[in-house]
Amino acid sequence: MNPVELACVVLPLTALLYGMLGMRVRQERRWWGRFVTRRIAALVVDPYHAAAGRRPLGDDVQAAAARLLLDGLVTVTRRGNLALTAAGSDPGAGAGHPVPDALLAALRRRTAPASLGNVHARDAELRAAREEFHTACRNRLRSRLPAKPGRAGRPAAWAVWATLAVIVGTALALVGTDPHGPAEGAAATATWFAVPVQIGCLVRYGRLRDDARREALLSEGRSRNAPHPALAELAARDPETADRLRVSRGRTRRRRNRGRPRRSGASAGS
Repeated sequence: MNPVELACVVLPLTALLYGMLGMRVRQERRWWGRFVTRRIAALVVDPYHAAAGRRPLGDDVQAAAARLLLDGLVTVTRRGNLALTAAGSDPGAGAGHPVPDALLAALRRRTAPASLGNVHARDAELRAAREEFHTACRNRLRSRLPAKPGRAGRPAAWAVWATLAVIVGTALALVGTDPHGPAEGAAATATWFAVPVQIGCLVRYGRLRDDARREALLSEGRSRNAPHPALAELAARDPETADRLRVSRGRTRRRRNRGRPRRSGASAGS
């Protein structure tokens, strides 16, 4: 195909795709500002769900440990090992929330003090309890999302497929070109540069269809940069313990059999 003719087709088509994308982005922002921002202002999100994955400021696991420390159910050593107190060893004691209670149960299954990072990495029951809790929270938030603009509440699927077809068609047409002269060379070069532009357009369309991003923004709400209340309270009441807890969250390796569950045969032999 003649490179000049191909460029005359591909470049306006690429501009049209980006114009359509701009309209969708503008519509998306208006929808988000009009509906979802109001929902965020009135939305009550569980603080442990809002803290999930927020490692720099302390995630939900670290917040759960802070809650247990504040309630006097565990202590943390200078090495960052969590140990049960006499109150924490009582099977009837609890923090009254699924995440701290799951962490407390995990510590009770240990035979020696262990770091928070190690418990989180190696205790499958703790991870399962956290996932169950966060799944329930995500489902509740998803049910509160208003319908998105466009057909079936999603950006038009045909726009994604049309963009993909343009990318494939442009690439195949470029393979069959044989530019001669500066005019055809410049046209072929411009057409080649249009391909990554089209790919970027396809990626942006994909982001418009990303429900997880919207749910994450709903989870964070207005307290996006605020630490969990238990972590803030612990830092204000006992900064040294809060520092130890941060160290404990970062330690995942197990040393000197710290908290390793003993086998029944080894216990009987000892």
